[in-house]
Formats: sequence, C-alpha cells, structure tokens
Amino acid sequence: MANLVKQITATRLVPVVVLDDAADAHGLADALVSGGLPVAEVTFRTAAASEAIREISSRRDILVGAGTVLNVEQVDQALDAGARFVVSPGLSEAVVRRCQDAGVPVFPGAVTATEVQQAIELGLEVVKFFPAETSGGAKAIKALSAPFAAMRFIPTGGIGTSNLAEYLALDCVAAVGGSWMVPRQAIRDHDFSAIEKLTRDAVAMTR
Repeated sequence: MANLVKQITATRLVPVVVLDDAADAHGLADALVSGGLPVAEVTFRTAAASEAIREISSRRDILVGAGTVLNVEQVDQALDAGARFVVSPGLSEAVVRRCQDAGVPVFPGAVTATEVQQAIELGLEVVKFFPAETSGGAKAIKALSAPFAAMRFIPTGGIGTSNLAEYLALDCVAAVGGSWMVPRQAIRDHDFSAIEKLTRDAVAMTR
C-alpha cells in the first residue's frame, strides 16, 4: 500500500475525472498517458463510474482510483471494478476501515484540525483537503501542517493553472487534485487531443 501511495503522489497531480459514458474511458486514459500523467480518479458521480474504472483498470499504463466514494457499498463497487485507490470528500471511519481491510490506499477529506487528528488516529498519513479554495486554500493547509507535521495533503477543489504553484510550493502537499486538465465537456465531445494538451501543460507546471 505504501508503494501505491508513493506512485500516486509521485505524479504531483491527480486528475479528477467525470465520465458520463464508459465508452470514453480508453480515449481519456490515452490522453492522460500521452500527456505524461498516468493516473486518474474516476468519480462516483455518474452511473458509468464503475464500468469506466473497470475499463481503465484493464490497462497496465495507468493507475486508476475511485473518487467521491461516500459509503462502504461504493468502496466494494470500486474495488470490484479494479480501483487501486479510493478518495472520499469527507472523513468516514467506515469507508476508511473497509479500504484498510482491503489493503487499498484511501484519501478521505479533512479540512479541520479535528478531522486531521481523527485521520491520524485511523492510521492515515495522507488526506484530501476538500474543497481547498473555499476552506482557506494553501494558507489553511500550511497552518494545519504546523501541529500535524507528519500529515500530507492532496488539496482539491477550485485549483487550476492560476494557483497550482501556490499549493505545490508547500512541502506538506503530496499532490494536487484537479479537473481543469480533464474538462467534462471535452470528454463528452471526444476532444481527447485537447485533454492531452491540457494535461501536458499541467505536468509542465509541476516542474
């Protein structure tokens, strides 16, 4: 599990993907891989999520996880489909425990000192900071890192090209989640060349 966490965070970016049609899964994965970002968090916001994860998980060139996972039932669906990691918007002990029992990395949302401390008590070392911008942004993360020096964060929500560098500059930020490189409409329009370019540009910003 530790190796998977390192693999996920090594990219510095986690594309947050909404797929309305599982038939678009491979085109989206091709664009991310070609753009230099072989990871995807497919959100459980559509009925196509499980099948899309299944399609992407059949590949060897990209790491796929499930996002917006709200309960243990969705954890089971995600893992059955082949998700290698799980992300949830909030901190659910039931979700965390189910993932831990399965040996799968889980990144629950935590934006307050109480939530971060609960995450530590659950044995977690990385949490999602969501929604990042409306929860105080990079300044809030920096403040939380003072008392919780061992915790690392994956801020997500309201982050794009204009403020990405601000988050990546923090040592406590393991990676940044975002959807700006994978616009939902571009996926619907099968404009995967545009997604590849946006992804390549995003990756360049991390350097």
